[in-house]
Amino acid sequence: MLFESHSHTPLCKHATGDPVEYAAVAESRGLSGLHVTCHNPMPDGFSSNVRMGLDEFDEYVDLVAKATDEFRGRVDVCLGLEADYFEGYEAFLEKQLGSADFHFVLGSVHPQIAEWRKKYWEDDLTEVQRTYFNLLAKTAETGMFDSVSHPDLIKNFTKEAWDTSVALEFIRPALDRIAATGVAMELNTSGVLKRISEMNPFPDMLREMNLRGIPVTLGADAHVPERVGDGYITAMGLLKDAGYEEVRYFKNRKPINVSIDAAIESLETDSANV
Repeated sequence: MLFESHSHTPLCKHATGDPVEYAAVAESRGLSGLHVTCHNPMPDGFSSNVRMGLDEFDEYVDLVAKATDEFRGRVDVCLGLEADYFEGYEAFLEKQLGSADFHFVLGSVHPQIAEWRKKYWEDDLTEVQRTYFNLLAKTAETGMFDSVSHPDLIKNFTKEAWDTSVALEFIRPALDRIAATGVAMELNTSGVLKRISEMNPFPDMLREMNLRGIPVTLGADAHVPERVGDGYITAMGLLKDAGYEEVRYFKNRKPINVSIDAAIESLETDSANV
């Protein structure tokens, strides 16, 4: 009933495990599908230490296709991509996203990479946060992405200046802009492993998203097979607390909504049968 909508491959240079291994874990945990969403290749050596190279893209497509074939009828393994939004690369990205039959595309802003820091970082960390959320809104406004990933990631790199009551003052206008696009946003369970140990985004931001009717996709951001579907039941509890009744995934870039109650029941039932 649910997909793992955020997973990686060793081609990104900071993940382990073949998509076949990720699919096997998805099957064992009662998930119906898996989106493989490795970091997109970028030109000019752009953060090349944390993504596949341009010459590895065909290999990536083939890796996913192998898992698709092997798990056909058991787990729906789908080609996806986690693509960086970075001002000035829009034309490149638009062409890239038209180069393969993607089922799901995550749009990401990664404030930890050197290129982002060189262009946007400043001494005032609150202003860095403001810039980040403005760029999240721009990500959605491009119309190139299905969902915006780990949408409060900046808190982990500006922890000493993170104050949710202050941040909400510029998060709310960004969410207004995102809501106007119809693009989804992700609840990323891997946030519990980061400097501020909570899922991304934080609960009050989830509530603000729900107030604006922004749909949510669910992903564990798995960089090892064992993390596929990790924390999903807890995450759906957070969504219910924020007022959500459905969670979304994509096939052929088209949204599919799933009842949270039914999804929780399906995962709990599967866990009881293991």
